[in-house]
Amino acid sequence: MDELLLDDLDRRILNALQEDASRTNNELAALVHASPPTCLRRVKRLLEAGIIERQVALVDAGKVGAGLTAIVEITLDHQGAERMDEFEALAAREAAVMQCYRVSPGPDFVLVVQVADMPAYHALAHRLFAAHANVRNVRSFFSIHRSKFATRIAL
Repeated sequence: MDELLLDDLDRRILNALQEDASRTNNELAALVHASPPTCLRRVKRLLEAGIIERQVALVDAGKVGAGLTAIVEITLDHQGAERMDEFEALAAREAAVMQCYRVSPGPDFVLVVQVADMPAYHALAHRLFAAHANVRNVRSFFSIHRSKFATRIAL
């Protein structure tokens, strides 16, 4: 699909939804100064264009028993496209992997992992890194304090 050009109303809608996507269409329309039918049509268009990927609830990891965050650098032994895709698919299937990025330069991947504790991380590391023959190097960083977490994209 061609890139959708965003106007001021689209940006106001996106900003409002990034703050609180649970608003009703009427509440959203009033907030962004548009009629409810116009607002509904715009949101539908933004969804269809893939600009709004999905609407979700943000859960406090610590309050549901997943209080350990690890940022993990992965270097593969062989970096061919097929091997990179293979590792990426393996990481995508792992529920504890919250984010997976191919990066350059440096390691091949950076993962953000959310688990209950160190034994859970150890089990994940065994499944995802140690048992995977193509992983050459793993470097893990454990969060001791999160000073900022945001999902909002500045528009």
